[in-house]
Amino acid sequence: MLCLRQACLFTLRHYQARTLSSDLLLSQINSCTHEDEVFNLVGRNKARLSEKHVGIALNVLWQLQKKRPLLLRTSDYIRNHSQFLTLCILAENKVEHMEDEAIVDTLYSILRLNVEDHSSLAEVLVTEAWKRLERLSLPALSKFALCLYKQRRHFSPVIGKVAHIVDMKLDSIQDIRILSVLMISISDVISQHFRDRLLHKAGQLLEEKDEVHFNYAKRILQFLQNVKLRYHPLLEKCNKIFLKSASHLDIHSISLILGLYEQLGFDNAEFRLVAKQLLSETIDVYYDPETFGKLFFVLGPMAGSKVRERLLVTAVHMAEEFSSHQVLVILKTMQKMKCRNSHLLKKMASVLHKHLDSYHVIQLVKLTQYLVVLRCHDLELFAKLKMLLLGFLKSSVIPADTAAIIRVLAMLPSFQVDKVIINKAAAVLPQCKLHHLNCIATALVKWNHYDQLHWQNSSELCVKLVQKLNDCGFRRLRNANTLNLLLEELTHVNGEWFEEVLSEETVAMCQRLIDQITWANVLQLSLFLIKTNHRCPSLLDRIASVTVENIDKIHPFEIYFILFLFSALNYDPPANEEFFESCIQRLTSNLSCFGTHRLVLLGHVLAVAGYFPPVLMMRIFNVSFLSKLDAQLEVLPDILKQRVRLCLMKLNRAVCLECPEFHIPWFHEHYCQRVFCNSNSQINPLRQYVHRMLTEILGGSHYARMSVLTAYCYEIDFECVLDENKKPLSYVAQNTPLDDVEGIHLTCDIKDKGRKALPPGAQRIALEFLDSKAFSKDSHHLKGESALKKRHLEMLGYRVVQIPHFEWNSMVLSTKGEQLEYLRRHLYGIQ
Repeated sequence: MLCLRQACLFTLRHYQARTLSSDLLLSQINSCTHEDEVFNLVGRNKARLSEKHVGIALNVLWQLQKKRPLLLRTSDYIRNHSQFLTLCILAENKVEHMEDEAIVDTLYSILRLNVEDHSSLAEVLVTEAWKRLERLSLPALSKFALCLYKQRRHFSPVIGKVAHIVDMKLDSIQDIRILSVLMISISDVISQHFRDRLLHKAGQLLEEKDEVHFNYAKRILQFLQNVKLRYHPLLEKCNKIFLKSASHLDIHSISLILGLYEQLGFDNAEFRLVAKQLLSETIDVYYDPETFGKLFFVLGPMAGSKVRERLLVTAVHMAEEFSSHQVLVILKTMQKMKCRNSHLLKKMASVLHKHLDSYHVIQLVKLTQYLVVLRCHDLELFAKLKMLLLGFLKSSVIPADTAAIIRVLAMLPSFQVDKVIINKAAAVLPQCKLHHLNCIATALVKWNHYDQLHWQNSSELCVKLVQKLNDCGFRRLRNANTLNLLLEELTHVNGEWFEEVLSEETVAMCQRLIDQITWANVLQLSLFLIKTNHRCPSLLDRIASVTVENIDKIHPFEIYFILFLFSALNYDPPANEEFFESCIQRLTSNLSCFGTHRLVLLGHVLAVAGYFPPVLMMRIFNVSFLSKLDAQLEVLPDILKQRVRLCLMKLNRAVCLECPEFHIPWFHEHYCQRVFCNSNSQINPLRQYVHRMLTEILGGSHYARMSVLTAYCYEIDFECVLDENKKPLSYVAQNTPLDDVEGIHLTCDIKDKGRKALPPGAQRIALEFLDSKAFSKDSHHLKGESALKKRHLEMLGYRVVQIPHFEWNSMVLSTKGEQLEYLRRHLYGIQ
């Protein structure tokens, strides 16, 4: 009995001593402040290390690295240390005894320390975690999913299993951090229905939380980019989070956010302005190539002249240090900036020679495009690019890559086409989508135009290829049985070949699939019709009815594009008033969804259609709003900036003419004068020819003026005045200066003080020649802008005579006499 008691006491003391020793070792590992301290402990205690010690040690190693800036991290030193190898071997041997969360933490730590994705330890940890997947907590599941994503196991069975668990437990997830990680991890293996559930859940959680870290919002953007969806409700919520967290954003976050915005086709001037202010203040801080490349990408397109010059000078000095990726970013940004700085371009070209072999095929395609657009003159570089592209072309088995290579080869200067390229194009055509067919057609047209097909029977081969190209396009359209897939394919299709060959057939196919138009795809269909300029009543009527029936489901920003379609094409659906009123009600209730410049564009679209919602007009024509607009315009791309300013002028003019009760002043006089003076408009031969005809009809050159700028700055081709007896009145008699046939006459005083009042019964006539741009495709129906101009000129007291191109150029008016008679009848209002 005594012996037994002594044995028990000895065992207890031994167990307690071991436990205390073990706890002390854990405490020591957790207290380490340098990786060498961890390795010393591991080296001295190899035999005593349990699975818990090993997991904690690996985690501490990562935590120590995490605290350091990127440039000061020593992951290579850690991975190459002998004691790190010891830890990995021990972890691999003890993995079955690890707790569930310890397995995930260990996997996460080694991956963050840049251990190879498919090392034996990583494989063992993934396999063990897979076995325990069902019992992992949600935080552990999200961490494991992120590890799988970092290992690029995007389509693996284990990711599919994770997605299934998320699908089952989605309602119980209340942490946006966990959800955002899971969303990007499973984005490649989810259905559209599951995607929509995730979007809804993310929107709910973002709405419920007062404070959301900007990193979680970044993950939401990454998810949207992964699933290639521009979902405005989430984009707007994420943007608000970024604006609220602006002071915490660094160049890396700002660069990532703007890059994702660009890929998603989303832009926010307010965020751009904040980014510009933040980065302009700290421009001298960014001296390493990686960070400077991001700064150049973000700040370059919206920088003022002084900052822009500093960026260019720094880029030249740093050029030799740029990696292959950074060179690509710099050239892409230069294209966006429309910057053809010869010194920087030469530097980039010289650096590219040593990087060319490191680019994959799509990067080479983009690189070639940037260099051509920027007008690089390095023929040796282009020769190398040509050889590399041809090599990729010969081995390419992916239709998208083949089409992209052929398209960019056509951009190369003095490129001679051989049969290999034509044969490769012919072989891949049956597998091509419409966008890829369009790329090949564009290249073929360019080669043929510049006579770059020199071999024997080249014309015959070209004819056969074009015929096959057309046949493949028609076949792909006729085989389309799902409107959503067709619209997705049409998103990136444009150009002459599509317009001339497939445009009408595509609209006809959309009509055949008209029953598949829903609130979810009405935006894509509207964008397609805007792009093709087609006025198809059946499709437009269906779009209008679906929009009215589902007005609360359609985002206000999408309604803007739907209204743009009807406004631009000047089309009234059957229930026109109900359609516009429903849309306007939805928009005016959600004006906060629109940035300042978007509100201007919206106001102009409604004005063209003849609608002026007071709440919107008062919002725009407000001093604080216009000041904010001026500031934000400075960070917008030049083309968009010019468009917004022009639309604001047109809206200002429309409100002054059609809504005088708003008491909004006309403040664009100087803007219009500057625009018209800078345009240096030249009198084209048609105007000169018609002016001579009008001189003959009216009895002298002093009876008609050419290229007149009216009150509120409308330019009209010709102006004349007829008295009550239809007799022309001389401008000399009215003390109004006449225009030289070679010049332009500007009469743009708002109150028209330069003109004498007309005699009773007299009438001013505005004679306008309308080209094809004034009409929808293959139609004689006047588009919105031309109809608006006619309406406004009539308000200014003109009788407007519009001469359509299809009448003036018709066989009926093939002789000068017939043209004179035609003009005479229209001028004098003779039927």
